[in-house]
Amino acid sequence: MPMIMPIRDLRKTSEISELAHKNKEPIFITKNGYSDLVIMSTEMYEQFAQINRIDNAIEEAEREIEQGAKPISAKDARKKLDKKYYG
Repeated sequence: MPMIMPIRDLRKTSEISELAHKNKEPIFITKNGYSDLVIMSTEMYEQFAQINRIDNAIEEAEREIEQGAKPISAKDARKKLDKKYYG
């Protein structure tokens, strides 16, 4: 279940940091009853950013295929990468 805190609790910086690391989930900060900020640990952010990069790469590949690009098999892609990076 997501953790939600009012903005006034931001004064408790050490406690919030500890919660973010312990729960490994974002903390949603509200202001006047509305969502305002999201706080997360660096590890959580890096994981989120990595997933986002992968999702963006998949979306880009799907757009290329829709525009007529010819997909290649994983085996052929592996061969091309091996040749490119290992000769």
